[in-house]
Amino acid sequence: MDVETGSGLVLAFASTTLTNIAYLQEHEAVGNLPALSLHRPLHSVRLLLGNRPWLIGFAGETLGFLLYAAALALAPLALVQSVAAGGIGVLAFVSARMAHRRLDRHELAGVLLSVLGLVALAVSLVGGGQSSEGHGELGRILLWLGATAGAAVILVLAAQVRFGRAVSYGVAGGLFFSIGDIATKVATEGGARIGFVVVLIVGYSLGTMLLQIGYQAGAALTVAGLATLVTNALPIAAGTTVLDEPLPSGAFGVVRVLAFGAVVAGAVLLARPPRADSRRSRG
Repeated sequence: MDVETGSGLVLAFASTTLTNIAYLQEHEAVGNLPALSLHRPLHSVRLLLGNRPWLIGFAGETLGFLLYAAALALAPLALVQSVAAGGIGVLAFVSARMAHRRLDRHELAGVLLSVLGLVALAVSLVGGGQSSEGHGELGRILLWLGATAGAAVILVLAAQVRFGRAVSYGVAGGLFFSIGDIATKVATEGGARIGFVVVLIVGYSLGTMLLQIGYQAGAALTVAGLATLVTNALPIAAGTTVLDEPLPSGAFGVVRVLAFGAVVAGAVLLARPPRADSRRSRG
């Protein structure tokens, strides 16, 4: 592993830790606000911007994004996103401490899987020998982003009746965040692709709003956990397929694929609501 990639992954870990702690701060803040709604976006934005605790959480999330963007400028998207996926373990641990409860068995298993995935990722980096990055064809990138946005819109419009607001808005928020993450990586390539800054702003803005609405309907670990799962799983897949980022050859390539699978599986377990989750339904 070269120094540049290593520095990028250190920044990615700092980013995911800060971001997930910020999610908890935002969840705590929106619980004390009147009901937020996509039907009254300006009113909802004013409520958020007028709440000092939420602004502190959002500032932490913004700083986390800046660290994430710096990480993407140094390391491939799939690698950075795999480290970011481990951040849900931080979210699970801190949220349990704040609620003065112990982690459930599935949460402990999720934390362990995430850690094992990060260890496997480190092993693959030590012997992988391939740090070059792909860029991907513009048409495939736009198709991926368009399909993701379509899925998020369908979920918000139709699926929340079946899955509930917390799950629907958490997943939809994660879909838009994944659009922002992929667009951020493409924008760091420079040239004409700097235009993807517009896409990342739209993706992150919609993802943030959906997450805040979801927070008012469920626990932080449920909503942010689902968002984090989707946010990381899709860019990991996009990095190796749409952006043509190479895998190491031989055994180290297998180890890296297993690492991707472990961090995603850990996120799946941690995205499940704890038994004590009392889902609040607010307008």
